[in-house]
Amino acid sequence: MKKVEVVAAIIMHDNEILCVQRAENLLDYISCKFEFPGGKIENGESKKEALERELIEELNISPNIENLYLTVVHQYPDFELTMHSFLCTTSTKKIELNEHISSQWLKKEELLKLDWAAADLPIVSKLITND
Repeated sequence: MKKVEVVAAIIMHDNEILCVQRAENLLDYISCKFEFPGGKIENGESKKEALERELIEELNISPNIENLYLTVVHQYPDFELTMHSFLCTTSTKKIELNEHISSQWLKKEELLKLDWAAADLPIVSKLITND
């Protein structure tokens, strides 16, 4: 089984969290689902370096990447995903969607109104239950 390791950003601004929606995909279990932005770690990159690069590529944003929040290991039907999520802060909500089809800034208590990718749900759950 293929194993994929990625990083994700929980970007916060004024008590709101950035949620981004994936484009349509042949894999229905991730097609058009919401997720925390990020992506794959390339050879030689630290997790934070990978996250910084991915956020610039995907959203043209460079938030302050703080500490590791939660690592999730999720088994999708055709691959195993290990996702390292980091708390981040930004002074602006200005982003450019270069890969995603939509975005929303939501308060923690509003997060469950979105249709999340399964691997992101443990992060959503922890955000909602922890202050």
